[in-house]
Amino acid sequence: MSMADASVWSDRARRVGLFRYSLIRSAADPALSPRQRGRLVRALVAAEHPGPDGRPARVSRATADRWIKAWWTGGFPALVPTPPHVAPRTPADVLDLALTIKQEEPDRTAVQVAEVLRVGFGWAPSPRTLQRLFAREGLPARGRPPALAFGRFEAGRVNELWTGDHLHGPLVAGRKAYLFTVLDDHSRAAVGYRWALAEDTVRMEAALRAALAARGLPDSLYLDNGAAFVNAQLLRSCAVLGIRLVHSKPGKPQGRGKVERFFRTVREQFLIELDHHTSGRGGPGAADLTELNRLFAAWVESVYHTRPHSETGASPLARLAAADPPRLPSPAQLHEAFLWCEHRTVTKTATVSLHGNTFSVDAALVGRKVACLFDPFDLTRIQVSYQGRPMGDGIPHLIRRHTHPQAQPDPADPPAPSTGIDYLALIEARHTEALTRRIDYATLPTRTDPPGDTP
Repeated sequence: MSMADASVWSDRARRVGLFRYSLIRSAADPALSPRQRGRLVRALVAAEHPGPDGRPARVSRATADRWIKAWWTGGFPALVPTPPHVAPRTPADVLDLALTIKQEEPDRTAVQVAEVLRVGFGWAPSPRTLQRLFAREGLPARGRPPALAFGRFEAGRVNELWTGDHLHGPLVAGRKAYLFTVLDDHSRAAVGYRWALAEDTVRMEAALRAALAARGLPDSLYLDNGAAFVNAQLLRSCAVLGIRLVHSKPGKPQGRGKVERFFRTVREQFLIELDHHTSGRGGPGAADLTELNRLFAAWVESVYHTRPHSETGASPLARLAAADPPRLPSPAQLHEAFLWCEHRTVTKTATVSLHGNTFSVDAALVGRKVACLFDPFDLTRIQVSYQGRPMGDGIPHLIRRHTHPQAQPDPADPPAPSTGIDYLALIEARHTEALTRRIDYATLPTRTDPPGDTP
């Protein structure tokens, strides 16, 4: 399987896994009785569901039961299909030649390309094989594709769909700042936002976590296809919270228009004023990341959220207020969702190693592959699970690293300038001045009695 095919398969496998999880998450609750679970599964089987590719899909009772058992034994990874291990039958040079023949004359169909190969070389793959090849490479079936028209879409309610993206912002303390934002599609409210000095998943998770804690759980999260958004840890967070995670296809950004429009508003109304803002430290713009986040939060909550939107006619705050109460996750759920997960094989000495740190685990796990859950900013503690079942905490044996290599915190703000006040020197000066003002009796003239007063 080529790298392009592997990428396509990986993206589809994630969508399939999330689709399966979204169907069985209620019925898979271990607290349910068999009767309650059976009622939920029968309702699931009787209904039609939007599949991972957008087309209607139905699930049989046997399939639903198999997915539930897979979730119990292996957690979310067990619901993600594995890629097929099939050796390609058509030589790569033949496929490359077929692509060249198609590209030199885009109106050629797969049948015609196969005919050209057959006449020229005496053999050709089937037209269906060539059709799949052309589809993977984005080549049209016949000629150039017609221009696509995308209708205007709006989610029907608050928290039905959130869209996330990031904006390249100004320089702060000599480094470029990035704005990570999560926008509610229905209200246009910026439910989560954070300026950071790095373009990575950690900063995206920080903005998303704040949004979830303040605004509740969305049904779906639609993200860009950049490196900061395509990450196994982010996928796990959404799966734990029951959020359907969708990524836009490369070169097809439709659906992110609202967040792009929000970024344009940020540039035209916030960043342009930031250039004229005089910081308390004497220069234009924000003095540090803390001040930038503080100024931006004030603008979002006091200006953007309260101003009527040009498309909806209502302010984002008004639309949020008119919605039903959100489903707020508990602090424990958020903590669990944003733990990172890596798999390790337990050694013969009942230990696992994670980024230079060694932990002792249950001896019954020797030789088995376990999941290690941890906070990326605290590698001194891990939680161990096997096939979806918790197996306790790892006991620290040797700690060399305290944070994950990808979880580098933003640099601390520079220290506040010194006031120049030396308290002890001032006390000493005041004490010296007081001494000079004291009466020195030794220097006073002696008293002389007036004449005639001698006894």
